[in-house]
Amino acid sequence: MKYILMMNGTKADFECYMQWPKQDLKSHFAFMHAFNKELKDAGVLVAAEGLGFPSEAKMVRAGANGEPITDGVFPESKEFLAGYWIVDVENADEAYKIAARASASPHPPRNAAGGPMVNQPIEVRQIMGRPPEQQ
Repeated sequence: MKYILMMNGTKADFECYMQWPKQDLKSHFAFMHAFNKELKDAGVLVAAEGLGFPSEAKMVRAGANGEPITDGVFPESKEFLAGYWIVDVENADEAYKIAARASASPHPPRNAAGGPMVNQPIEVRQIMGRPPEQQ
């Protein structure tokens, strides 16, 4: 079964993230790279991507002639999608365990001596392979 694990953050989270000391950013990225490699080596990782910051987001709709009409940036949005993982696992419990590990990524003042973790909420949703009546 495939699941998407979505990491969301607020605008304030993104702004705070940009204030992290360089070494803490490196630690965070190292954690994420190691985490993704571990999932890949276990054969459960389908895809994983971090997304651009909310200040870069645009909403796109089709115009009258099918042309793209863009709108944004959306400062009124409460949360933004920061990144995601798609995993292929046996059941939802396995996806939840992976999501909990992603939630535990380090943030300042975490360093080699330890410290707090992000504890970022990760939304987990099953990816539908076909319409519900066909499942």
